[in-house]
Amino acid sequence: MKKKKGNSLFERFANAATKFTGSSPAFLGAAAIVIIWAVTGPLFDYSETWQLVINTGTTIITFLMVFLIQKAQNKDGKAIQLKLNELIAAQEHTSNRMVDIEDLTEEELDQLHKYYVKLANLAKKETDIHCSHSIDAAEELNSEKSKNIKHYKKTKKDGLTSRTKSTN
Repeated sequence: MKKKKGNSLFERFANAATKFTGSSPAFLGAAAIVIIWAVTGPLFDYSETWQLVINTGTTIITFLMVFLIQKAQNKDGKAIQLKLNELIAAQEHTSNRMVDIEDLTEEELDQLHKYYVKLANLAKKETDIHCSHSIDAAEELNSEKSKNIKHYKKTKKDGLTSRTKSTN
């Protein structure tokens, strides 16, 4: 996929700043600034101005970094979601309902979570470790099981159920 050349100035700055601030030289630079500040304490008699310099500097940098970090996380999160969506869409036996589930409400996500806990429990009971369950497959199996249960419970004219008849 081609990268778009028309990235905004902020986009280019954010990418460069994120890349730099996550590097070893950035950490070493920040550590050096703190060491220099600490060493100069006796020179400035540990004055309020000396303390204010580090407090103001770190507050400003922290404030700005919050936005850069959030931008990087949003971009990474979106990229990961798109990759996962592609994997889901490419697999024949997966449920396409999982694509873009990040837009569901918290209650809907909780409901799906409960469902997958049930699927995990089913998978633990399987003797074949390669057996898989999807929402659609599980619903189909559940539907078949429901039909079979209704069939067994259906009472015949003679008062016996199908299940009772087959065992007599």
